[in-house]
Formats: sequence, C-alpha cells, structure tokens
Amino acid sequence: MLVPCDCSLHVPARPLTPLQNLTALAPCKSLTFRTKAVAAPARTSELCPELAVPCTVVRQAVKRKKKGNWVHYGGSLPAMLEALEHVQDVREALWLWEDTLSNRERTIILKEQKDWRRAVEIFDWFRRERGHELNVIHYNVVLCAVGRARRWDLVLRLWHEMHSCGVMPDNSTYGTLINACCNGGRERVALLWLGDMCKRGLMPDEVTMSIVVQAYKKAGEYETAELFFRKWSSDSSTRMEGHPRYNLYTYNTLIDTYGKAGQLEKLSDTFSQMLREGVAPSVVTFNTMIHVWGKHHGMEQVASLVRMMEEFQCFPDTRTYNILISLYRESNNIDVAEYYFWRMKAENLVPDVVSCRTLLYGYSIRGMVTKAEALLKEMDEKGFVIDEYTQSALTRMYVNAGMLEQAWRWFDRFHHQMNSECFSANIDAFGEKGYIVLAEKAFTCCLKKHMLNVSVCNVMIKGYGLVGKMDEACEVADGMERYGILPDYVTYSSLIQLLSTAKLPKKALHYLEKMQAVKLLSDCVPYSVVISSFAKNGDLRMVEYLFSEMITSGIRADVFLYSILIDAYAEVGKVQQAAAYFGLMKKDGLCENATIYNSLIKLYTKVGYVAEARETYKLLRSLDTDAILYASNCMIDLYSDHCMVKEACEIFESLKAGGSANEFSYAMMVCLYKKIARYDVAHRICKEMQGLGLLTQALSYNSVIQMYVSGGRMDDALKIFKKMLASNTPPNDATFKALNVILVRSGVTKNDIRKLELLRRNNTHDCLHQWYRALYSAVRSSTSSFQHSIIDQSGTRARPFDIDNCKSRKRNTRKQVTSKLISNG
Repeated sequence: MLVPCDCSLHVPARPLTPLQNLTALAPCKSLTFRTKAVAAPARTSELCPELAVPCTVVRQAVKRKKKGNWVHYGGSLPAMLEALEHVQDVREALWLWEDTLSNRERTIILKEQKDWRRAVEIFDWFRRERGHELNVIHYNVVLCAVGRARRWDLVLRLWHEMHSCGVMPDNSTYGTLINACCNGGRERVALLWLGDMCKRGLMPDEVTMSIVVQAYKKAGEYETAELFFRKWSSDSSTRMEGHPRYNLYTYNTLIDTYGKAGQLEKLSDTFSQMLREGVAPSVVTFNTMIHVWGKHHGMEQVASLVRMMEEFQCFPDTRTYNILISLYRESNNIDVAEYYFWRMKAENLVPDVVSCRTLLYGYSIRGMVTKAEALLKEMDEKGFVIDEYTQSALTRMYVNAGMLEQAWRWFDRFHHQMNSECFSANIDAFGEKGYIVLAEKAFTCCLKKHMLNVSVCNVMIKGYGLVGKMDEACEVADGMERYGILPDYVTYSSLIQLLSTAKLPKKALHYLEKMQAVKLLSDCVPYSVVISSFAKNGDLRMVEYLFSEMITSGIRADVFLYSILIDAYAEVGKVQQAAAYFGLMKKDGLCENATIYNSLIKLYTKVGYVAEARETYKLLRSLDTDAILYASNCMIDLYSDHCMVKEACEIFESLKAGGSANEFSYAMMVCLYKKIARYDVAHRICKEMQGLGLLTQALSYNSVIQMYVSGGRMDDALKIFKKMLASNTPPNDATFKALNVILVRSGVTKNDIRKLELLRRNNTHDCLHQWYRALYSAVRSSTSSFQHSIIDQSGTRARPFDIDNCKSRKRNTRKQVTSKLISNG
C-alpha cells in the first residue's frame, strides 16, 4: 500500500546512504516506500564523468522559437540564441560571451533548447569550462529535459554530479524529479524521491503535492492519496498560519481522486470549497464532475452541472459532449444523447470518432436501423474507423431486425480485418437468434483466417445448443485440439449444461469426466447440472454415485446442489434419504434457504407429515423471503387433505392480503370446501377465480367441475366445461371422469356413455362437440323432469330453479358463514 512520508517535514535529514539501483526500479502494484530506506547518492570528491549524449542534434529536425520571440529577453541573449541556432559547436557559438555569461543567461540558454540532447551538450560545455558556475537552477532545467525524454540513466548521473559539486537540491529539484517519474510511469521511484525530500526537511510545494496525489490515484491507493493531502494541507496551514488556498490544478486533482474512489460527499465538499474560495472551475473540472456523477447514476446532478457551466461561461469541449452522449446512452435516454450530438455540431465543434462510435453503438443496441445507417454514412465520409465493438453491435442490430442480407453484408465487409474476439461476437449474434447457417458461415471464415480460438468455439457450441444440434456442438468441442486449441472451463460447462437440459445426462457425464481429467473442475456446478438431469430422469442410483464421487474428489457441495438432492427424493416421497442430505448440508455449515425448505415442504406434503411440514413452514417464514408462494400452496393442499379448514384459511387469506394468491391457491381451497360439503363457499371462490381471470389451467377447471358435480349443480358444471372448451384448454381424464357422473345421474345409458368414451379414445375430431351435446341434452332433460315433477305435485307450473336468484337470496348468509368459518376454523 502507498504510504505517505512518516517523518516530520521539518526534521533535519540524517546522514545519507547510497541509493542503489534507482534506475532499475520499476513500478509495481504496491507502491510502498519507507523514508528510512531512501536517500540521495553519497557525495564523493571525484567529478562525474562527462554526460554521454548519443548523437549530434540535427538542426533541421528541431522546431525552434521564432527569432522575434527572443527579443523580449533583451541584452545579448537573442544573439546568443541565434548563434546556438546556426552553429553546431558550442564554444564557437558562444566565444564572444564566454567570459561574461551570467547565471540568468545560462539558465535561459538551457531552457530555450527544445532538444534534450542539445541542452545536455551545452550544459556539459558549461561544466567543463572554468569560470562557469552551475547552480541548482541549471541542474533543475537539465533534469527536467532529460526526465521528459525518460533518460533515467542521465537523471541519476546528474543527481550524482550535483552532490559531487556540492549543489544542494531544492524543492524545485524534487518536484522536477517526481513529475518526470510520474509522467514516465515510474510511480514507485517518484515516491522514493518524495521520501528523500521529506528526510531533508523540504516540504513539497502545491504542484508537487498534486503530482504525488496523482501517483497514488493511478495506483488505486485513494485513501493514501487523501491521507497524504491532509498531512500536507495541515502542515501548510501551520506554516501559513491559516487555511491554505489551493490552485485550480490541486482542486482538479482532488476532485478526480475522490471521484475515482467513489467518495461523492467529499467530491461535492471539495467542489463547494473551490467555489467559496473564488477559484473558477475549468472545463476539466466540469468534465470530471459530470463523468463521476453520471457513472453513479446522478443524472439530476449532471443536468445541474451543465447549467452551471453556462452560468460560469465555461464552454463545453468535445470531451464534455462525448461524456454526456455516453452517459445518456448508458442511462437508456438515447434522445438526450442524440440532442447533445447535434448541439455539439451547432456550436461548431466537430464530433470525433469517439462521439460517433458512442452514439452509433446506442442506435445499434436499440435497433434504430435508419438512424444508425445515416450516422454510419457520415462516419464513412469522414474516414472514421469502426471499432470491433461497434461492428459486432451493428451485426446484432441487423440480425435482431431480421435483416439477414444486410447483416451478412456488414459482416463480410469487415471480416478480413477482424480479430478472434470480433469473430466471436458476430458468430454469437447469428447463433443467439437461431440463424445457425450464417453462424456456420462466419465460423468457416474465422477458420480460414486462422483466427480460431477457444472463445469462437464456445459461441459456436452455444449456437448449436440453442437449435438442438447436440451432435454438431460435440463435434466442435472434440475437434478443438486438432487446431491446437484446448477446451476451457466454459467449453465443458456449456456442453454439460446443453446436454443435461436436452435430457442426455450420459453424454453430459462423458464431458464431465473429460473436464475432471484435465483438472478444470474447481467447483460443484458441473456436477450439479448432471446430477439434476439424472434426478429428473428418476435415476437416483446415478445421483448417489455422482455425489459420492464428487465428495471423494475433494469438491464441496453447495446449497444449490443439496436442494437438487433433497428435491429429487421429495419427488418420490423418500423422507429418510432427503433428511440425510439435509443433515449433511447442516454439517457442512451451509445455511438453509427458501429452496431447501420448499423441497422439504413438498416432501412432507407428499407423504402427509403435517407436523414436520408446519415446522418447516415456520422456518421458511422466518427467512423473510418472497419465495413462499409454492410452500404456501403445498400447505393449503396438505391441510385440505386433512380437512384442516382453519389452518388452510389462514394461509389463503394471508396470500390474498399480500396479492400473491394464484390459481393453484384458489383451486386447492375449492377442493377443501368441496371435501367438507361447503358448496356455497366453494361457489363463491369459483366466482372470485373467474373474476380475477385465474381459471385457465386444466387442474383448476377440473376442481371447479368436480365441486359443482358433487354439489348437484350440473348446469354450472356444464357452463364451466363450455368455458374450458372456449379457452382451448384441453380436457384430461379427470375432466371426463367428472362429466361421466353428470351423464350417469341424468339417466344416460351405459351404451351411450361407452360410445362417447370410444370417441374420446379414438381422438375423433368432433369428440368434444359430441360430449358437449350429450351433456347439454342430459342436463336439460334433468331440469325438465324436475319441473314436471313440481307441476304434478302442485297442479301449477313453478318457475325453473334459478342459480343466480338462489345466489342473491343467500348472499348475506354466505358472507356471515364464511366470516365465521375463517375466524373460528
């Protein structure tokens, strides 16, 4: 971790020790320095040998200041600089002024050299000639030049020479060295110089402090950067007897550091402090603030900052607009992104390749084909290069729009310059939508271009799997090694997933064994997939074998795998085995979850263990999870089987109150009330189901039909059957079994019923129509007989039995009974 200097900035330096191998130090992930281990090179009585300059400076290759700009120096300086411009030899160029050169003139001459080699050449001449005093400023200028050129060997030799000649480094020296190292990617060396600076009792100036903070920021050591700044700021306050005023560069550095660290509160405080102290933010400040807030989804703050830019008359640059276009595209507001693109043009700023790519990518992922093609035409006219991400996104756009010819033409335009990752993205775009022929053609192009890699093979396997071509998927995997490509974890896990889902667990097991042989099995996920497939096939012997093999190989099971095992045995009602795996899971220290409890409740419901199911349901409720509907329905089913009305009603009403009661919940309650012959309440629930649109599945239709048949309401049963046919819900054996009762009770002969059954077994096209006609006639006949019997007994015609009137007369009574039933059980 980067740590700031741990010594006081005002303590005099201890005796120096040699700084060994400074130039060999390279940046590393942990940029740590200790001031006790850092020192400048020791002084010696020997003079440093002449600095080696690799070649003579070519006059024509250097762009120099115009002669007119030298005039402001005054005196002889313009003539000196003119002479050095045209005369290669330094002595010959400066012979007129050799004995009269001042320190200021030497400094300006060194600073005006635009080529570091010429600066070193002149500096070396000054050093060799007697009478030319070289001070720390001269060394600082040359250190800056060679540091900018990243000639670290010369930096070190100059440093040695300074101490050999008794020239003490100052703040500017260290600032120059630190800045050069940071710009050259040598952050660790920069921090070594900082440590030496602290040892000498020198305090970094504001610019140097900002450079150090930048170094920490680049290394990701944001806390350390802040700590260093606070320490520096505190010491500055003590020296200045008050709060220091920072410049714009410092504020920009701090804002960027806090932004990258995600410390939005400190970012806002720093920006507010900047404004309070009267430091006008620059476009760099606003760009950083907008980018940070946008990345943290603060789009309101982004809009506010844009307005603030206008108030400060700080005009957006191309980077500002690029940031805004990117942020609004990512926040799914493509219209605003487009607005800023056109506003950039209106303000005479030319969109660059980043602007166009960003907006084009936004158009493509949203399927805006017309706008994407218009922008693409504009990019072609400007000669902008399409990057691989945008190219593959456009292929996917055309594929998603069903424009396969355009998609292939677009792919064909770029495939000669594609890399493997781009091929992979394009093949995936074709394969994901099931266009496997195009995916195969793209795969063949990749093969011919010798760009095949494991990623390309993986997406091709995925594409074959999506269209059910398992043999072809296996062929791709098996043929990878012929091209020198080794299957990876994704290859094997994808194949195992696809084959297991296709109910081919034995093939999946083959690749699981290959995966294990090449030591790519690091977790239990592939085992879980294969075990789940065998479990669904009812092969519990293989389930147990694979689990045992997995544990023996040292791979631990997770909660998901245990839930598969428990659910497998719950399906077949084997309580002992399910309980054993539940015990193993607890022994492994894994926490129970909703899936585990749901499986256990399903098991207990299947075998009728009320007490165990109730206890597990309580544990599930204690998890405060939303995944409780399945378990609740199981409990209603269990309570229904045991005629436990109060308990079932409590759960059902709880589900209704939470808005989560589904079709199965209502159907189970209908079954419960049918079982206890409370047909009035069951009828009310049926009406609720129909009102909520929850009568859609065969199970629900059957429950309602059976309830009405049991209650003798044949006419209502027939209406539900008619509704079932109208909704295209196919009746099953349970449906016809209930309808059979209507026919028998209505006096239909066994021979006629046998004919209807024969029609159903032969799946005759008008089977359902014949059944409905027979049921309708039977119900009408029963109703007519009922009415005639009433006429015969009373001598007058009575009104037919009216269900709706009956409902109306009994509505209030039913409400009272139901309310009492729910409260008292």
